[in-house]
Amino acid sequence: MTHLNRHHVVEVARATGIVPLFTHSDTEVCKNIIDACYKGGIRLFEFTNRTAFAHEMFGELRKHITENCPGMYFGVGSIVEPATAALFMQLGADFVVSPILNPDVVKICNRRKVACIPGCATSSEISQAEELGCDIVKIFPGSTLGASFVKSHLAPCPWSGLMATGGVEPTIESLKPWFDAGVYCVGIGSQLISKDMIESANYHLLEKQTSELVSWVHGFRSA
Repeated sequence: MTHLNRHHVVEVARATGIVPLFTHSDTEVCKNIIDACYKGGIRLFEFTNRTAFAHEMFGELRKHITENCPGMYFGVGSIVEPATAALFMQLGADFVVSPILNPDVVKICNRRKVACIPGCATSSEISQAEELGCDIVKIFPGSTLGASFVKSHLAPCPWSGLMATGGVEPTIESLKPWFDAGVYCVGIGSQLISKDMIESANYHLLEKQTSELVSWVHGFRSA
């Protein structure tokens, strides 16, 4: 869906509030995980670039999502240099996520009108990312910065769109402080898609949990 305006990604990120992060060496496992999340109401999914030949698997999953998950945006994470960003965009990445702020990655994404979500740990880095054109900035590591950082940053900079990743758990007790502080969305990885869940192939449980998470976010927002 990279032919669509990148602002669609921003809108969907805020609307659903939850972005699962996942990677695995088995394509079928990935498809089952993605399908379960989609059925649970997830509309942004981040495939992390952490294994050999990840780009080949990404291409297969991109086709699967196009055919079976209409309305889902599929992005790539753990991108730290522009060449890799370009590779995944050519394979259909709807958005690019990074643990760091590399201006060259942002620029190459902007050239293709693909949303870039860089990782930042200070207000100065967030401001630099916004100056480069980023609509959403990843607060990373979230486990270190905490929801209080989000609240403190948004006080003088209420226009910032922040995504917390790292240390976010799929519980009301963990999520509510982040959304009360004002995040656009949160990224959740192994805390949501656990090793035990994968080994037991309990995809129905994942569907149920993601549905609960999306419902909780709607509740936070309406309150």
